[in-house]
Amino acid sequence: MIISPDDQERVDAIEQALLARWPETRIAPSTERIAALVDILGSPQLTYPTIHIGGTNGKTTTSRMVDSLLFAHGLRTGRFTSPHLESYLERISINGQPIDPKELIFSYNDIAAYLDLMDAKFEHPISFFEAVTALAFAAFAEHPVDVGVIEVGMGGQWDATNVVDADVSVIMPIGFDHMEYLGNTLHEIASTKAGIIKEGGFVVLAQQEPEAAKELIRKAAEVGADVVREGVEFSLLSRAVAVGGQLLTIQGIHDTYDEIFLPLHGRHQGANAAAALVAVEAFFGDQPLDIDAVRAGFAAVTSPGRCEVVHREPTVILDAAHNPHGAKALAETLLHEFNFDEIIAVVGVFGDKDATGIFQELEPVVDHVIVTQSSSSRAMSSSELLKIASSVFGSDRVFEISDLNSALDKAVADSIRPLSDDTVGIIVTGSVVTVGEARTYLRKKFAR
Repeated sequence: MIISPDDQERVDAIEQALLARWPETRIAPSTERIAALVDILGSPQLTYPTIHIGGTNGKTTTSRMVDSLLFAHGLRTGRFTSPHLESYLERISINGQPIDPKELIFSYNDIAAYLDLMDAKFEHPISFFEAVTALAFAAFAEHPVDVGVIEVGMGGQWDATNVVDADVSVIMPIGFDHMEYLGNTLHEIASTKAGIIKEGGFVVLAQQEPEAAKELIRKAAEVGADVVREGVEFSLLSRAVAVGGQLLTIQGIHDTYDEIFLPLHGRHQGANAAAALVAVEAFFGDQPLDIDAVRAGFAAVTSPGRCEVVHREPTVILDAAHNPHGAKALAETLLHEFNFDEIIAVVGVFGDKDATGIFQELEPVVDHVIVTQSSSSRAMSSSELLKIASSVFGSDRVFEISDLNSALDKAVADSIRPLSDDTVGIIVTGSVVTVGEARTYLRKKFAR
């Protein structure tokens, strides 16, 4: 997308105005402010049907799959996801593409005065995330879209996105993350995430731990929502590793869909695809989906920063795993779908994450670790990360370079061995910010 200098200047100014608000990391658990804001905007989020996607891992990729399937079936789509990798425009996507800067500017100008008005009405101002959520809702109504695909930011019950009245709610696997807000047991976390289940709605449940499943099903029964569960009413029947991805057969709720090529790696992505397909089936009603549109929709899916191969020779893979559950899925994918003799991991983690758990999942498949840190104020220092990594890997397998770009340069240099037959893979992981900054740098580095 080519952006004029004037538009870029305005887009940057809007970003600075949004960032000057309460940061995403600061949460006052309530939908009171966002509800008042969308009400004064005329409830744009209620002007189109929505599919609402929550859970702990796989939300963004599943949202992208749902979006692609709906678009392949001829619908105009609006997709809201978070966080972003490189540009905040990625969060608000129309027909599968980041919002056009001119449309963003128009929608922001539309809502800016109301943001200030709400700031004056409440004890806490409208946060960055609440403002971007409202911006997305307004942009989708303005476009207009036929359907909104909305990813939960955090939790569910009090998340800013939970002012939608979803036709279909999807809850991806629930694990331990954001415990300071969501609770310390799977039961507590599931209880908060179950808050997106709407009265009389339809709920798609990906594979869950028994403790979480029990709470989700209890909540669905309480509000009279229809439930379909992975492994019971729908399932990933088969998957085979293929060049550049995998070939899937999915048992949906209305039909069996076969010969689906998904250009993403990992069994977890196959499971995400099953949940996405069933969400779209539920959205359309009682008839099976068009198999050609299903195949076209999945074949067009991209998921930047999710087991994404950004370069070959050396092979560099970016994966935004930021908790042990995500790291486990990454390790399994590296083990079963890539054929490396050696793996070098460049890892930068946020200070509030379970770095020990992440390293423990990676240790069996990773040979050497370069610990580093992103530019985020939330980043754990590389010196702290060095201690944690050394306790898991042993100090002889860990190297510290605090500057991310220098860490990436070292990994690439270490992987190039002209006189060796070894195939060395580089994996960059630990946080979305680490991966986003690495993506920007590596694209420039390899373009030279």
